Amino acid sequence: MVGSANVDLVARCERLPRPGETVSDAAFERVPGGKGANQAVAAARLGARVRFVGRVGEDDLVLSSLEREGIDTTGVVRDQGQSGVALILVDAAGENVIVVAPGANRRLTPDQVDVGEADAVMCQLEIPHEAVAAAAAGARFFCLNAAPARARLEFDPDLLVVNQYEYERVGPYAGLVALTLGAEGAVLLEGGQELARARPPRIEAVDGTAAGDAFCAALVVALLKGAERAEALAWACAAGALAASRPGAQPSLPTADEVNAILAI
Repeated sequence: MVGSANVDLVARCERLPRPGETVSDAAFERVPGGKGANQAVAAARLGARVRFVGRVGEDDLVLSSLEREGIDTTGVVRDQGQSGVALILVDAAGENVIVVAPGANRRLTPDQVDVGEADAVMCQLEIPHEAVAAAAAGARFFCLNAAPARARLEFDPDLLVVNQYEYERVGPYAGLVALTLGAEGAVLLEGGQELARARPPRIEAVDGTAAGDAFCAALVVALLKGAERAEALAWACAAGALAASRPGAQPSLPTADEVNAILAI
């Protein structure tokens, strides 16, 4: 895993404020996050051996959370400055708005990216372009979660994971694409043609912050384990649904047993 690691500052409120409005009576918590770290934790809980490559500041919250999950952190660079910070507002229906201050993530350089002999490398776009390119160059199988979206796709991943907004931003891609559709599930495309479609189990949405990260990690883990594409997509949708049914980013990420159990219902 090559990607971002953040400290998430989360405020839960009844509804999201309108521009210029103050909403009070929120509940606040500080939890480990960042798309890269979230996906690393998700993959580890789903049964994969994971090595995380990234850059963090002086705050120990993110690094300690990775180590608790048994993730190899020898690829993490310590920074004298501040770790990345995400400001997250979540309403009673589980909808969220997020603003990220990259911090140390912005200073990850290509020479610090060593993916080793990994079977697959997963990456996102919360780190510099050059670091993503270095991750792609050393990968046997490269999965890119194109988030946050950029105006054009600058890489040629083996698997591209995007939501509808990100898909519109990056434009058509001829390779394998997993397009997430929120509560409607996801579709797998290749050459613009649909290969498989899956819907998530019914859940009560609590917080969608890391649902996409759970989906992405689960899809790659299932494919590496040899699952058929349709089966892997269904497994990923179930993982994303479970994450959305719980509060927080990393605290919400499910285990393989939990995913299997909800699919068996």
